[in-house]
Amino acid sequence: QVQLVESGGGLVQAGGSLRLSCVASGFIFSSSIMGWYRQAPGKQRELVAQITSGGRITSGVSIYYSDSVKGRFAISRDNAKNTVYLQMNSLKPEDTAVYYCNTVVRSLPRWGQGTQVSVSS
Repeated sequence: QVQLVESGGGLVQAGGSLRLSCVASGFIFSSSIMGWYRQAPGKQRELVAQITSGGRITSGVSIYYSDSVKGRFAISRDNAKNTVYLQMNSLKPEDTAVYYCNTVVRSLPRWGQGTQVSVSS
């Protein structure tokens, strides 16, 4: 059974930092592309960052960031721990959203339950 469990969200002031974690199980994590999406109230879910599979921690992987978070967020993975991270720095009120971990297993998108990130001005 595929499971993605996010943690690390919370309330932070603008300019602050948070680190999200997503622990995965039920599929071959090391071979899977992992992504972080977010959904703000009244908006569509959007891709924030994505990391391809790699043989070593962040070595040999390709990474994508949306323009809105480039230079502030960093995605990484630890294949030994089946975990993907999202380090979020210089947070802005517009980063407020529910953040979801994502992967595709057997051609189906899989989602975690989400973790709320709220940034106050």
